[in-house]
Amino acid sequence: MTRLITVRFLFFIAALFFFGNAESQTSLDNIATIKQRVKSRRISSYDRTGGNNDRFENIMSGETITIAEIKGAGVINHIWITTAPEAPTLNRSDIIIRMYWDGKEYPSVESPLGPFFGQGWDESYPMTSLPLAASPVKGNALISYFKMPFAKGAKIEIENQADVPIAAFYYYIDYVEMEESPKDIGYFHAWYNQEITETAPEGENEGKMLTAKLGGFIGENLKGEKNYTILNTKGKGHYVGVNYYVNTPTPIWYGEGDDMFFIDDEETPSLNGTGTEDYFNSAWCPNERYEHAYFGYARVPDDIGWLGRTHVYRFHIEDPVFFEKSLRFSIEHGHNNYLTMQLASVAYWYLDKPGRLDPIPTKEERKLKPVINYIDMHRWRHEWRKNMGSDPKLWGNEPTPEQK
Repeated sequence: MTRLITVRFLFFIAALFFFGNAESQTSLDNIATIKQRVKSRRISSYDRTGGNNDRFENIMSGETITIAEIKGAGVINHIWITTAPEAPTLNRSDIIIRMYWDGKEYPSVESPLGPFFGQGWDESYPMTSLPLAASPVKGNALISYFKMPFAKGAKIEIENQADVPIAAFYYYIDYVEMEESPKDIGYFHAWYNQEITETAPEGENEGKMLTAKLGGFIGENLKGEKNYTILNTKGKGHYVGVNYYVNTPTPIWYGEGDDMFFIDDEETPSLNGTGTEDYFNSAWCPNERYEHAYFGYARVPDDIGWLGRTHVYRFHIEDPVFFEKSLRFSIEHGHNNYLTMQLASVAYWYLDKPGRLDPIPTKEERKLKPVINYIDMHRWRHEWRKNMGSDPKLWGNEPTPEQK
């Protein structure tokens, strides 16, 4: 009886905390609360003549257009976009979206359109999460439910850096208009990065795959000096997630790289992970599609091992990473940065002021690397045979002299 009373008491305390604390309300709780002094508003591409041509047409290569300009205080709570022609004819990685808060001349959001909404490379595929989605048909509808508050105004623009015109651009931007600035306002930020990582001079010795002389996992990485950068920001705020895109030219597992969060100018990370898949809430070298509201694998290779393209995401909805002065978030490309890969990412975070971003990679720097295929593998085999003495009966799994 005593145990039953204790359990009921704990449940009562938990329920009181959950339902009595406004900050712990869920979206379904919040929907039943009558809001004060707010009005719903929308900016869209609807046909101003009342007809059915509900789109912007022929946005030419090199052209920048403003799709929304809002005065005063409010919160953007929903964005929907679709474009034509479909990928890969129109590469959505060559359409840039920028967002400006409170009249600043610099954007606090800058990213290629596709990667921002969870579409990697020049591809189109379904992706599902709580704040972002790419929905039917084939991921052509791009959706955001991130809250984007502002105190004095907001502007969103699109730049076409593709080699072809955007024949059709449809969009909704839904927001609430407010009489005064939201309390404790957090300004939404997003930033795109991309890099071809470099291996160490001794080569891609990952996962104990090479010689006994070289050993297995080589060296130590305590300060993340050669890590891939996902986010490097100044100010007070909290980090809320990332879309992470991997293109690997090797079939070996790419995910021994640890995630490292350096908070408030730390020299060593106070949040140090144990492997790429561990940070993304999976385990044991996954290679299957899986989509949760907060994390998942929206795209995985269907070739040999982990060769090719993988898109994985994680959103810190329940567990934001808080910082007072700065945050640097990076990840190893293989243990101690021993793998050459083409990595790309979009980081999402909030600051107490609109922040200035580092420049994103240029169109030329964003140029996509192809996926390695069976022809490339046969070329590798040919070179390996020559290095092994060209014995006509070589099979392919013979150890090198160093491995014997």
